[in-house]
Amino acid sequence: MFNRPATLIVAAAVLAVEGLTAMALGGYAGVQTVVGAPSAVGDSIVISALGVVVGAALVWVAWGVLSAARWSRAPGVVTQIFSVPVGISLVQSAQYVPGVLLLALALAGVGALLAPPTTRAMIKE
Repeated sequence: MFNRPATLIVAAAVLAVEGLTAMALGGYAGVQTVVGAPSAVGDSIVISALGVVVGAALVWVAWGVLSAARWSRAPGVVTQIFSVPVGISLVQSAQYVPGVLLLALALAGVGALLAPPTTRAMIKE
């Protein structure tokens, strides 16, 4: 096993946190669908399932980044790019804590994924 650069570990950690958060929120929405009285049960089920599936996919990408798999970089970067407008939207709607946290994670994630040590580690496959 090779020596992983810190940027690779940071990138994997950011993706894992995002994935686990999405899975937890999807699970929470699923529980609320079952115990609550949602106005649209079908929509609630789809949103819950989507959160869990997307979260699991992000955890898989995080594992790929930690393993320095080349395929994992593109979905990791795309996730961070998509997170920026969501974070900005949260801040604009006065949800400052989740918005700022998401923006900080996105910036740290894209920075770590595009850092030269990460590139070198992913090329040495």
